[in-house]
Amino acid sequence: MVESYVAGHELTTTVIGSRALTVTEILTNGWYNYDAKYKPGGSRHIVPADVPVGIFDLCLDYALRAHDVLGCRGVTRTDFRWDAAQGAAGLILLETNTQPGMTPTSLSPEQARAVGMSFGELCAWMVEDASCNRWHRLRTTPHHPGGPIVYNDGCWHRAFAWPCG
Repeated sequence: MVESYVAGHELTTTVIGSRALTVTEILTNGWYNYDAKYKPGGSRHIVPADVPVGIFDLCLDYALRAHDVLGCRGVTRTDFRWDAAQGAAGLILLETNTQPGMTPTSLSPEQARAVGMSFGELCAWMVEDASCNRWHRLRTTPHHPGGPIVYNDGCWHRAFAWPCG
């Protein structure tokens, strides 16, 4: 795939469920390559990004809309480039990552932490969300071989499963 170069800021936004968390600006000394992504000190993350409120809000809105339109569940991360000289017209959505990283240098756990969610809480949310989605899909199977299921807190689950949050 070949794309034209978009000058400007590298921005990213994580969506958890139906909530866009924040915007991060990624600063590097060159290309945002493997070393910049995964090696400590390879890049610097500004959380929240120091961009105009209108651009910040557009990133949150576009990330949440992409998550919804693509039918995503759980956690996604949407990446942008923004050319400040063009204002809002310079905000380009590059991709939505449906399986964002969970390493010590990963952006989604960092954004969760920035809004007050620990790594453990993020992992627990992901497990609970996956469980709720799994049981919800059983809704069309009233006589599930695994035993009876019940509807509670917006999703279907077995009586011994934790409540959906």
